[in-house]
Amino acid sequence: MPTSTTTVLIVGSGPTGLTLAIDLARRAVDVTIIDKAAQFPRSSRAKGPNSRSLEVLEDLGVVEEVLAAGAAPLPMRKYRGGVAISDAAPFADVRPTPDSPYALPRTVAQWRLEEVLRDRLATYGVRVGLGAELVGLAQGDTSATATLADGREIEARYVVGCDGGHSAVRKLLGISFEGKTDETQMMVCGDVEAEGPDRGVWHQWFDEDGAVMLCPIPGTRSGWWFQASPETDASGTPVPPSLDSFQRLFAKHTGLPGTLLSQATLLSTYRVNERMADRYRAGRVLLAGDAAHVHSIAGGLGMNTGIQDAYNLGWKLARVASGQADPALLDTYEEERLPVAADVLDLSAERLRATLEAIKKPGGGLDSANTALPHGPGSAYPWSSLARLGATSRLRAGDRAPDAPCRDLATGNPLRLFEAFTGPHFTLLGFGAGTAPELREASVAYEDALRAYGVDADGAGGLADDGGHARSAYGIAPGEDILVLIRPDNHVGLIVPAGELRAVGEYLNAAALERA
Repeated sequence: MPTSTTTVLIVGSGPTGLTLAIDLARRAVDVTIIDKAAQFPRSSRAKGPNSRSLEVLEDLGVVEEVLAAGAAPLPMRKYRGGVAISDAAPFADVRPTPDSPYALPRTVAQWRLEEVLRDRLATYGVRVGLGAELVGLAQGDTSATATLADGREIEARYVVGCDGGHSAVRKLLGISFEGKTDETQMMVCGDVEAEGPDRGVWHQWFDEDGAVMLCPIPGTRSGWWFQASPETDASGTPVPPSLDSFQRLFAKHTGLPGTLLSQATLLSTYRVNERMADRYRAGRVLLAGDAAHVHSIAGGLGMNTGIQDAYNLGWKLARVASGQADPALLDTYEEERLPVAADVLDLSAERLRATLEAIKKPGGGLDSANTALPHGPGSAYPWSSLARLGATSRLRAGDRAPDAPCRDLATGNPLRLFEAFTGPHFTLLGFGAGTAPELREASVAYEDALRAYGVDADGAGGLADDGGHARSAYGIAPGEDILVLIRPDNHVGLIVPAGELRAVGEYLNAAALERA
């Protein structure tokens, strides 16, 4: 007999696993999350959520805590031969807009982000089980059984591997992880304590024979991320990371005393890996985050892609696990997210090439890795079978649903569209008075599964688009009567003219609410 049972078992408690656990728990799904670590890591690793991930974190109810824990992206100061050559502020001209309130990424230590997410998960009565190493995984017709190193067994209807690039879940499934490891591209990394450097910039010393990068960790007095090209010994073999090695590298490239660095922790050697699973699902087991894809750190896309994997999967898995949707809905997770991972691999590889080329010249730096995509890859799924119908001049089915400031006509208070979307439900927006009867009908027909809001649609949900930002963001001209269905992960499901409520119902019934 299994030691315990649960509806969904999540293996791995990094940002991907925690995001998925919160999304499931808020939908009243019984979820268990475990991690093989004996204690929570204090690694700073990923440097923070991008614009789209911040939107996800708002929906999960933690964005204010994340913003408070972090800092805006810092200017980058580039050096050559220890001399400051130039400063770059790649986000200096980026400002929030009505449709995109989190225009800037947020720099925050990964351990602090994980603390925020764990605290949120605890409000649903769920806590991470530490010291739980997965060593076996078997599937039956109705459940999967996970065997842990200490002999315990956990039976779950579904298992999700969020356990990183060395994923035990993926290996136990026998899913291939094709790609390459570039042994010539290597960095030594760690968190250090340092006194002296200006904490108002991200320092980047790039020389012909190596590099050192030092970025202040928000929320600490003297904590820094340290990254560098490794030393090599007499035989040309890279020297493992250590405080002594970091101090020598720092002194060599900066011209400053190496003793300014102290207390080097969380030491690691990073090699560029570009790999992707050939499938994200095997029966009752799925993969997300680094368990499904790893790539160059250029552009900072790794953690963010994992968070968005989890956000895409959460509502689908919850509906299938609760019997509200056919298991085939889970196939759309791979359908939508696997192409995104492929794009991320290509984009991060291109950004790495651009950076390596840029730093050959004085003044080149990591700003070369910035992507022009405001929300990163994966902000639209136009190829998806869930992107069934409709488009406007600015929006297609499958696109990320934009935000917009509106006014609640019942209270007179401001109400952003993202605030209306918040929660596990579908949202139906009706633009124009002609949609009012259908919005009322949809509210009755789908009750808690859907919230309907009329945007300048008299007496139907009551949102006033005073500044015209909602119609502008959604590409709907004044006088047009249009219905827009928003999925629980805040992507557009379909766009139809007033009078086509039947299409909305068919979408909900076929794609999300009723078993086939």
